[in-house]
Amino acid sequence: MLLEIKKLSVSLGDKELLSDINMSVMDGERHLLAGHNGSGKSTLVQTTAGNPEYKIDSGQIIFEGRDITNENSTTRALLGIFLGAQNVPEIPGLTVMSFLKHSAIAHRHFQTGKDLSMGEFLTNLETARERLDIPKLWLNRSINVGFSGGERKKLMLLRLLMTIPKLAILDEPDSGADKSVQEMIVNVIKEMKQTTFLFISHQEKFTEMVTPSKTTYLSSGKIMI
Repeated sequence: MLLEIKKLSVSLGDKELLSDINMSVMDGERHLLAGHNGSGKSTLVQTTAGNPEYKIDSGQIIFEGRDITNENSTTRALLGIFLGAQNVPEIPGLTVMSFLKHSAIAHRHFQTGKDLSMGEFLTNLETARERLDIPKLWLNRSINVGFSGGERKKLMLLRLLMTIPKLAILDEPDSGADKSVQEMIVNVIKEMKQTTFLFISHQEKFTEMVTPSKTTYLSSGKIMI
């Protein structure tokens, strides 16, 4: 079992958003988290990724047998949890290249204790960039500044391919993406056999293309059995 959530209750301010959530994600799954708007899906994935805005009132989050309930988002990312959020911030002054480089170096050092050579980084980046048909000019632009919805999804995929996480959490990756980008997202998901996917989508056609191996339903902050 890769991810296990045990009796998790979460609040934001004085409002309880999740109540007594029990859910497991097995290695290799393409796991769909389904439910109507406001059911708690984004809260659950944000909490799993370590967003400090959400307060864990009770319960545990176990990743690869390790209790990460009180770990911060950086540690969770280094352990292999990737979050592709719906709304990603613009970061003026931080280029795509610089962000990817520092992220790759941190992951390599955390996981192996060794340094990542610039040559290996650039080779990996070129392979990923070509796979996604991303222009070289994008690499020198600030994170998400001036990028369209579909272009931001491509940048998300670029981060994903450069990181190769153990668990990729994708919150409505199809939102704001045209048909060609949606198809690219599906193909990348299916190609990355070593990564487990937990994703949210409201589009039936996209979900059918991904062909989830398991579906968990949420309603009003609770798991529907």
